[in-house]
Amino acid sequence: MSYQVGKKKLLQQLNFEVQAGELLAILGANGAGKSTLLKLLSRELIPSSGKIIFRGRDLQSYKLPELAKQRAVLSQQNTISISFLVNELVMMGRYPHFDQHPGANDIAIVKKVMEQTGITHLEGRDYNTLSGGEQQRVQLSRVLAQIYDCENACLYLDEPTNGLDLLYQQQMMELARHLADQGYCVICILHDINFASRFADKIMMLKDGRTVASGTPVEVINCENIHQTFGVNVKLMVCEGYNCPLVIPATIQT
Repeated sequence: MSYQVGKKKLLQQLNFEVQAGELLAILGANGAGKSTLLKLLSRELIPSSGKIIFRGRDLQSYKLPELAKQRAVLSQQNTISISFLVNELVMMGRYPHFDQHPGANDIAIVKKVMEQTGITHLEGRDYNTLSGGEQQRVQLSRVLAQIYDCENACLYLDEPTNGLDLLYQQQMMELARHLADQGYCVICILHDINFASRFADKIMMLKDGRTVASGTPVEVINCENIHQTFGVNVKLMVCEGYNCPLVIPATIQT
């Protein structure tokens, strides 16, 4: 699959596969094409060449209402200017599933996902009064509600730890891992290599719209691939309890 705007090639000849029950982490420097790739996977954009096969069918063959029930996207920016209560906002994820009024199943699903993400105690709060970490969990609840009753649905996370403190980053990645273990196909854009190596089943590294490396964390996380992708030298430290080494940036000589 490739994608270009005018003569500018943003993604070039990408080829990969992700299964239900797997978490794929996409790594790369700013401008590598990560967010563009996610927009293609969610059908916000259409490939210039090649195909995306989604659940056994060409992605372009889906009608948008049908697709909305099978994949959901957690974007980087989720600014809301109008006041909504938390439970109202989470219910928005169920909009593809009913016409005017939510049914008993929709209400039950909203309750379940709020329990799963640990925000039940916030259900009556105004969304705009929440902390950044709390808002991110509310938005995750919304997208989970959207695909909750679709077996092996796809969840796309665009830098879900961005702007969060260490505790919320850890909680967000643990939840993403848990969702993959439940059978979701989770594709997650990350900047933190150590989070990717710890939580992902597969890692794909991008640079200038091309694949630098793709495979399991053990196969991908090495000094050469990291230097080629990010232009920085690193040291790898073996850490007990982890399958992959801890990545530490080396001192930059000036």
